[in-house]
Amino acid sequence: MIYSNAPVICNNGTLTPFTPTSQDPWNETKIKHAFRRLSFGGNQAAIDAALPITPLIFIDQLVDVAAGLPANPAPAWGYYSVSDFNNYSAENGQYFTELRTQTVNDFLDEGLRGRISFFWMNHFVIQQQIVGHTPHLFQYYNLIQTHALGNFKEFVRAIGTTSGMLLYLNGFENTNTAPNENYARELYELFTMGEGSGYTQADIVNTARALTGYNHRSEPGAQIYFDNSTFDDQTKDIFGQQGNWGYDDVIDILFQERGNEIAQFICKKLYRYFVGPEITPQIEADVIGPLAQIFVTSNFELVPVLKLLFKSEHFFNENSIGTIIKSPFDSVLNFINESDFLYENGFCDSLIYHCKMVSQDLFNPPDVAGWQRDETWISTSTIIGRWKLLEAYINYLYAHNHQGSFVNLAKALTNNSNDPAYITMAIVDFFNARPLYSTIDYDIATVIFKADVPQNHYDNGIWNLDAASAPHQVSLLLK
Repeated sequence: MIYSNAPVICNNGTLTPFTPTSQDPWNETKIKHAFRRLSFGGNQAAIDAALPITPLIFIDQLVDVAAGLPANPAPAWGYYSVSDFNNYSAENGQYFTELRTQTVNDFLDEGLRGRISFFWMNHFVIQQQIVGHTPHLFQYYNLIQTHALGNFKEFVRAIGTTSGMLLYLNGFENTNTAPNENYARELYELFTMGEGSGYTQADIVNTARALTGYNHRSEPGAQIYFDNSTFDDQTKDIFGQQGNWGYDDVIDILFQERGNEIAQFICKKLYRYFVGPEITPQIEADVIGPLAQIFVTSNFELVPVLKLLFKSEHFFNENSIGTIIKSPFDSVLNFINESDFLYENGFCDSLIYHCKMVSQDLFNPPDVAGWQRDETWISTSTIIGRWKLLEAYINYLYAHNHQGSFVNLAKALTNNSNDPAYITMAIVDFFNARPLYSTIDYDIATVIFKADVPQNHYDNGIWNLDAASAPHQVSLLLK
């Protein structure tokens, strides 16, 4: 996080693979940085396992494991129509709760696949409050898992004909007699090229005509399918190409004629998500340009782009560490994974509710543009909610007889030290990307940790982490 009184230092690293040196070593700081950006954090055991291997092998493992994960198997209700339910109003809500719980568990457990799935959910946006039908939401999420690290062109092709997207962006209403331009506009503006980049209003009009025909289903909740009776079968002109184009033609023409614009737009968005919010002219030239080039030459495969970026000295540059303001889900999921504290499904509803209260409602981004991230997460109201979110989790553990977890963490990070200042610094530094600003800040944190234990207990060595007060002290510091 960049504070207002802190200088913004440019990351001038290149895409050259990061090679550790004595001045710039492969260490816990860089490994934690990678886990926080490329997953939702890693515990001490995961960090220790990464230390003996090279950063390039480490990244290969993270990406290859994520790319090889299959999508979740469909639940029994995954392709239900409305008539398949016994009690639609009750069961549809119950299934949505199950889907959200599974999604949060995936974020926690799937490493990069969970992390980048969340990215795509904020790129190809749909909203539960509009789509409503939970099986459509499962199908949408299942498709995101399937394509998350695959071919972006085929990802774009697949997402547009999902029933959830057809309902959310009005493709279901787009017919040859009543064209609706909504999806055509968002396809270019939000999903592939960026606002005002590479397309005209005429392209949108003609693209909408080419996307007609997906207006049929056997009953509410059933899969939406194409029928030629509502398709506009007249000539369309899209990016200068004329023909009786349909849906697949649109995708092919788009990537053929506007591949460079697509690559630039997507690489910038990936960069801001995984590296940092600021893109200077130097970063544009030295990082975004080469990423976009490999994206095009690999026929829009995502893995080569991600590996090139994540292995680079630019990604591991010290000026990329601690530069992104965490979302509410980032904050709590990173804390859960890094602390290795108890997590169970019973806590998930509370977690989701608290994140919603601070403006991150899972499966309900604010609009089709998604959450804008970074500084938009922080306001006078949401900052308090973020604190309360983590406080609620810590209090839950404390109230349910898991106080020993706090002490075990402190012992593991300090080799069971009895020095309160050292314990404080070790815990603070473990959970923060960068050190606190001054020794005074650490002194204040140490006072909080020492709580109301008499000073002579520390001076005389009476106190240690087996003291009855220790779990409460660690919980105070964490909060």
